[in-house]
Amino acid sequence: MTLPEPQDGAASEQPVATATGLADGEWHRLHPLTPLLRGGLGFVAVIGIIIANLRERLVEWFLPGLACPPGQDCGQDDPLGNLVESGYALIGVLVLLGILLLCVAAFYVSWRMHTFRITDEVVEVRSGVLFRTHRKARLDRIQGVAIARPLFARLFGTAKLEVEVAGQDANVPLAYLGNAASDALRVDILRRASGARGVPAADTASGPASGSLIDRRVSELLAPELDPSLAPPESVVRMHPGRLIGSTVLSGTTLGFLILLAVAITGLVLAIGGSGALIWTLFTVIPIAFGLASYQVNRVLKFLRYSIAATPDGVRIGYGLLSTRNETVPPGRIHSVAVSQSIFWRPADWWTIRVNRASRQTSSDGQSAQQSTIVLPVGSRDDVFRVLALLLPGLGADGVDARELLERGLAGSGPDADFTTSPRRAAVVRWFSWRRNGFALLPGAVLLRRGAIWRELAIVPTPRVQSVAIEQGPIYRGLRLAHVHVHTVAGPISPALGALDAKDAEGFFRDAAVAAVAAAGTDTSHRWRSSES
Repeated sequence: MTLPEPQDGAASEQPVATATGLADGEWHRLHPLTPLLRGGLGFVAVIGIIIANLRERLVEWFLPGLACPPGQDCGQDDPLGNLVESGYALIGVLVLLGILLLCVAAFYVSWRMHTFRITDEVVEVRSGVLFRTHRKARLDRIQGVAIARPLFARLFGTAKLEVEVAGQDANVPLAYLGNAASDALRVDILRRASGARGVPAADTASGPASGSLIDRRVSELLAPELDPSLAPPESVVRMHPGRLIGSTVLSGTTLGFLILLAVAITGLVLAIGGSGALIWTLFTVIPIAFGLASYQVNRVLKFLRYSIAATPDGVRIGYGLLSTRNETVPPGRIHSVAVSQSIFWRPADWWTIRVNRASRQTSSDGQSAQQSTIVLPVGSRDDVFRVLALLLPGLGADGVDARELLERGLAGSGPDADFTTSPRRAAVVRWFSWRRNGFALLPGAVLLRRGAIWRELAIVPTPRVQSVAIEQGPIYRGLRLAHVHVHTVAGPISPALGALDAKDAEGFFRDAAVAAVAAAGTDTSHRWRSSES
């Protein structure tokens, strides 16, 4: 039985309950410390530089006799001393005071002009003083809500809430809000997007923690990213530091750099001799190696506090040691999943999981954008199945043993009862992987298995399939082969499979298209809690 569509004005008769007063449809301002957290750090740095340049004069004022040894003119190159001697000390102080007041006024006006509001349909943000900006994000296009807590912001009990919306660089940030306000506002935004009309008591944000300011800050710094009222604070996957460090060292980036370094140094020694190679190594290779090491160390630190768990509004993923970030991905927002394994990880049976989502960031924070596609940085095979159960809870319905089929998708090869693989003649274009190259159709998902050296299993939920394509070039036509492509949103995963038998590819094209149309007609994940009252 389906509920009738609400008439005009029904929403106002049954207002959505909120966990915070910030989602009442009125305009609100950000945290008062926002100017300091966004631009005030640069201002503090400038003041620090000025104080450092005038340190000798300041020591002379407050500790006379210690600033300069007898017989030396320590103020010879002192800008303040020169200003005093020229008679413009008062003017300099007034100018400095005026600049300080202008900066404070600019920060205040910028904070006053930066407002936001949450309605039943959109999230709106207005900002700018001279050049005004007005952005809107539709709630039915939300791909997730993330809360980032940089280290400096955590010290002041603030966080950055980012509403992730479908589109290129379409996310709407709210930087900064109080920790409690950001958590409660995320609940409100996700609940409005889910279609629910009420808020259970467990979802309502609690009041401020008791105790002194220092006690509250310490508890916030040590608190888990998962809210115990929404989900168990324990992650379903435990990130072992040794595994994270080992997987980083054995990554293709590290090994590729080491191979390139060895080849380059060997060639230089043979070409220009030992001394020239040593100089080139000191001034070229070492800086590059330092940059690579910094990148790898930063990756390890960011994923040390990794956590993932299910909540009523989707999957909550958190990571970060000093600066933390956790995001909630609602149901139906994951368009494809890829489980992959490098050949260097095969002895330890480690895997990583990435996803394609409709929200893409390419400008402001590329590293965070890249990490938002990584759902499991490294994990065992059991960890993979735990994460897949969260991301694709409907996989394997209708009595199908999804675990066994996924096992064959991860490490299997050759044809079987479920996977249709490439024929032997495909070895001409798939030298090593023709036995593994194959596809399978599950109730609710399309599985594409490929790669013998770098294994990958791509899973595309059928409601997220936008189109299916089949291609055949002159070489494939001569070999009676074809290439299939399942189109979803752009991202790091390309659900495509080549070197299939032409007849098998035609059958895949037909069956996948029919399954996608049927699934799209019955999919209700975009309003995942509409039945709640």
